[in-house]
Amino acid sequence: MDSIFAPKSSSTSTLSSPAFISRFLEASSSRKFSSLTFVGYRPFRYSSYSTTFSMVSNDVSKPKIISGDFGYVLEDVPHFTDYIPGLATCSNPLQDNPAYSVVKQYFVHVDDSVPQKIVAHKDSPRGIHFRRAGPRQKVYFDSDEVHACIVTCGGLCPGLNTVIREIVYSLYHMYGVSRVLGIEGGYRGFYARNTIALTPKVVNDIHKRGGTILGTSRGGHDTSKIVDSIQDRGINQVYIIGGDGTQKGASVIFEEIRRRGLKVVVAGIPKTIDNDIPVIDKSFGFDTAVEEAQRAINAAHVEAESVENGIGLVKLMGRYSGFIAMYATLASRDVDCCLIPESPFYLDGEGGLFEYIEKQLKENGHMVIVIAEGAGQELLSESKQSRNQQDASGNKLLQDVGLWISHRIKDYFSRQKTMAINLKYIDPTYMIRAVPSNASDNVYCTLLAQSAVHGAMAGYTGFTSGLVNGRQTYIPFYRIIEKQNNVVITDRMWARLLSSTNQPSFMSDKDVTEENISGGKKEEGTATQLLDNGNCADGVLGKKEVSSV
Repeated sequence: MDSIFAPKSSSTSTLSSPAFISRFLEASSSRKFSSLTFVGYRPFRYSSYSTTFSMVSNDVSKPKIISGDFGYVLEDVPHFTDYIPGLATCSNPLQDNPAYSVVKQYFVHVDDSVPQKIVAHKDSPRGIHFRRAGPRQKVYFDSDEVHACIVTCGGLCPGLNTVIREIVYSLYHMYGVSRVLGIEGGYRGFYARNTIALTPKVVNDIHKRGGTILGTSRGGHDTSKIVDSIQDRGINQVYIIGGDGTQKGASVIFEEIRRRGLKVVVAGIPKTIDNDIPVIDKSFGFDTAVEEAQRAINAAHVEAESVENGIGLVKLMGRYSGFIAMYATLASRDVDCCLIPESPFYLDGEGGLFEYIEKQLKENGHMVIVIAEGAGQELLSESKQSRNQQDASGNKLLQDVGLWISHRIKDYFSRQKTMAINLKYIDPTYMIRAVPSNASDNVYCTLLAQSAVHGAMAGYTGFTSGLVNGRQTYIPFYRIIEKQNNVVITDRMWARLLSSTNQPSFMSDKDVTEENISGGKKEEGTATQLLDNGNCADGVLGKKEVSSV
């Protein structure tokens, strides 16, 4: 049995008091066990929670897991009090903020949490929960004490400037913070570039522009130099906006800050246009990307429809996950075939892509194909010498599947000599990610930014702000970076796409069984799990089902 030593001067009544236990649950790094024992004292249970805490290593902090009745599990985020004792608190200035005077309940209750899964059977355990985001009654920073910084890393994405703007506005207008720095040029900007002062006036209209006013880059992560810069500048709140690679870097920065015992918040805002970050409902910029992709698909449809045997081919972003291609196809209704990385396909032979194209042209006279940039890479590797090169973020450099497949289609019909085709290839990749965010994403960016600021002021750290089942939450870094989210090709959403395009799956029953239906490995699951998108089980088979009509 794991145990933690309590001071000999502590009385049994003190150790079992609600105030002590509440502080202990809030303050301790933890992992999931069946009981909690103080050496020399009796075990206790309080408010139906049963938790055991372990001493934390100096290198990597342990996950904070709190378990309760009926299978309740809270995957909590770190807090200052986990490693800095005796911190003073003060009242949240929002209680005097006129903007919040209309709110019935100013502050989020300490026990509020959000379930990861909302589809359940009558006997299902309550399952995994995350701490609900929002303002707390007590904060761990004085307004004049805060010196915040914001950095953007990785590729561009619609909404970056909106997130920057709303972090600045939230700090200034909600908490009275007047010192906010912008770190230029990504992670390396901490030690190799200048900073710019960010004020409401500076960021007032940046949400109307694409890109990021701070600039961005891949790589450049040097943990010691970054934390040294944070310490030397007196920064105590770090807001890091980026994808899974960036969040991995943020996690390492948090661990180093914790190791040094610094009172510095590290808060992440997840950014990936591919929508491939797990746990969260979606990433900001995704709606805008899908909407912008419609322009390219519409253009391809017009081109294909206007000539005999016209083919419009559109390549969209999606290195490992085909969410943009899938949702853009469903939204368009003009697409006849959608090809994504998660669903293998083949070109020649019965049931292959070429046969399907020929069939569509004979029946309809034209065709529109959407392909994600990561689809069919194994076919390119067979026909070309595979290049195992990577970018500065560690992503494999992909070959241009759109250009390659357009040549293959032309060559096939040239050899067949049965019909002349007219193929137009459209690649809107960088146009899609460089536009300003739309109205929906602007609202989402505001929620993400405000939630991150509320969490930072409340002393939470080492977390990512994200939407889970329609509620803002604080998610520990390790859950965000443990894997990528992929389209589940045995899921209802992919079935909806197949029924919309009427395309073949290009896979046999054996392929569906043997291929990784959620990203490369065999998974065990019942028929109910497949139909319910894994929400009835323990999250094995995917999380991106938005609705089940």
